[in-house]
Amino acid sequence: MPTTRVAIAGLGAIGRALARRLAVGVPGLELTGVAVRDRFKAETWMRDEGIECPILALPSLPEHVDLAVEAAPAAVLEEICRPMLLAGKKVMVLSAGALLPRPELVELARETGGQIIVPTGALLGLDAVAAAREGKIHSVHMTTRKHPRGLAGAPYLEHNAISVEGLDKAKRVFSGTAREAAAGFPANVNVAAALSLAGIGPDRTTIEIWADPEVTRNCHTIEVDADSARFTLSIENVPSENPKTGRITALSALAALRKLHAPLRVGT
Repeated sequence: MPTTRVAIAGLGAIGRALARRLAVGVPGLELTGVAVRDRFKAETWMRDEGIECPILALPSLPEHVDLAVEAAPAAVLEEICRPMLLAGKKVMVLSAGALLPRPELVELARETGGQIIVPTGALLGLDAVAAAREGKIHSVHMTTRKHPRGLAGAPYLEHNAISVEGLDKAKRVFSGTAREAAAGFPANVNVAAALSLAGIGPDRTTIEIWADPEVTRNCHTIEVDADSARFTLSIENVPSENPKTGRITALSALAALRKLHAPLRVGT
């Protein structure tokens, strides 16, 4: 079996979960580096976890790895992607919302033979949406419900002076397109961006976001109307140690990595 050398850019909740699993050993995958802002913190964490791999600078990633997993703040997406794509290599992007205003990265991948991989993440059903896109999709709508602490600090809320503190019932805090949601909630609704990329695009995909003090999980429902099928899918994700993202996000990235060399690949 060939081996893909993997680096993880960012050691937050998702990056740490991936690093633990890759360090234990996954057939066909080798953790050959991490890239972080706080080197001392990363070294301390890896030492405590018994993980041995070098800490790399972002520009040097292509020299050491075949695929970089972006698990960092959306603001550094381009710094992670561009060097890898220029070298014709692969990047797995978890901050899918940050891709929407950067179509030039997709064009760069096309020109160099690189590839951007967006895993399913916290939202099920992207296989069905991608399949429906081969025909004609009439509409895609998504409703997200999160506990207020999972939305606190979002730029859209701060810009529009919308408070989610002290809520005693659900409050709709946003209604608009996936592109607008990705810009206003960059750390909260990457699922909406991924859904739009799988389907009819960020300007035709619509989303409502609710702050709901009664939910304990990150809840997403998508409704798709197409010429091939009409379906509604719902998922309730258990939050990770970071309430803005679900535990399943890291597991989805790991599942996508396994598919690179799997003798049996299930799913579109």
